[in-house]
Amino acid sequence: MDRLDAMGAFLAVVDEGGFAAAARKLKISPPVVTRAVSDLEAAMGVRLLIRTTRIVRVTEIGARYADDCRRILSDIAAAEETAAGTHGSVRGRLVVTASALFGRMYIVSILNEYLLRYPETEIDCRLVDRVVNMVDEGIDVAIRIGPLQDSSYQAIRVGEVRRVVCASPAYLEQHGAPTSPDDLARHTVIASAGVTPSNDWQFIRDGQPVNVRIQPRLNLTTNDAALAASLDGFGIVRTLSYMVAQDLAAGRLVEVLQDFRPASLPINVMHHEGRHAAQKVRAFLDMAIEALRSDPALQ
Repeated sequence: MDRLDAMGAFLAVVDEGGFAAAARKLKISPPVVTRAVSDLEAAMGVRLLIRTTRIVRVTEIGARYADDCRRILSDIAAAEETAAGTHGSVRGRLVVTASALFGRMYIVSILNEYLLRYPETEIDCRLVDRVVNMVDEGIDVAIRIGPLQDSSYQAIRVGEVRRVVCASPAYLEQHGAPTSPDDLARHTVIASAGVTPSNDWQFIRDGQPVNVRIQPRLNLTTNDAALAASLDGFGIVRTLSYMVAQDLAAGRLVEVLQDFRPASLPINVMHHEGRHAAQKVRAFLDMAIEALRSDPALQ
C-alpha cells in the first residue's frame, strides 16, 4: 500500500473508531489496514494510535496528523477533479447539515430540487440540533443560525431570524400577557433545548442586554414538541421567528414582550472549499442561497 492509500486507511480508522470498521468501509481486510497504520508509524517514528483490546484511541500527534492527511487527500482529489474536468460537471456525493426543524422546513425541498436537476449526484443530509465539526464529519455545506464560531470557513449570509416569545390566544386570555421579562416568573414556561440550551433567556431593556432566569414547567428536547405544547395552550414558549411565522400570521400564536426583543441572529450557508469549490458544491450553494434569500420569513 502506497503512502496516500496508507493515509486514507489511517483516516478511516480515526473516523470509524477501529480497524475492523475501517476495513469494512474500505472493503479490504483488517490486517491490511493494521499494516498500513503500522508502516506509517514506523516511517515517522511516532505513535499515531493507542490500541487496547477494547478501544482504539488517536494520540495528540495522531490527531494533528489526521487533520493534515484530510487536507492533503482533499487537495489531491480536487486537483484530480480539475484535471479530469469534473469541476465542469455536477456529480458525486454531497454531505449537507442543518438544524432539524429548519432543515425539514427549508432545506429538504432544496435537496429534492438539486437531485432532480443533477441525476449524477447523491446527498447525505444530517439534520441535527448541534454544531457539527465540518472537517471531522466530512461536511461539504452547513446551514447555520447564529454567530459564527470559526472564521476559517467560507460563509454566505442568506438571512436572519429573531428569538420570539409567544403563547396561544387561549393561554393569554386565561392568564394575561407578560408586560416585562420579569413577569415570566408568574407564568407557565415551556423550554426547548433546541433553541434554549440554558434556562437564561436574553432580552434587551433600555438598549442593554439582560438575562432572565426562567423556571420551566415543561422541558422538551425538540422545538416542534415545544411549539405543539404552546399551541395547545399550556404555556409560553421562546422560539425562532421562522418556526412560528405561519402560526403568528394565522393567529394561532401571539407574540409577547415585543419591546424587549434581542438582536437578530444571522443565517449563513457555509463551506470550506474556497474559490475552487467542486461543481457539486457550487451548484448546491447557488440553489440554497437563491431559495433562502427569497423567503420573506428569513429576511
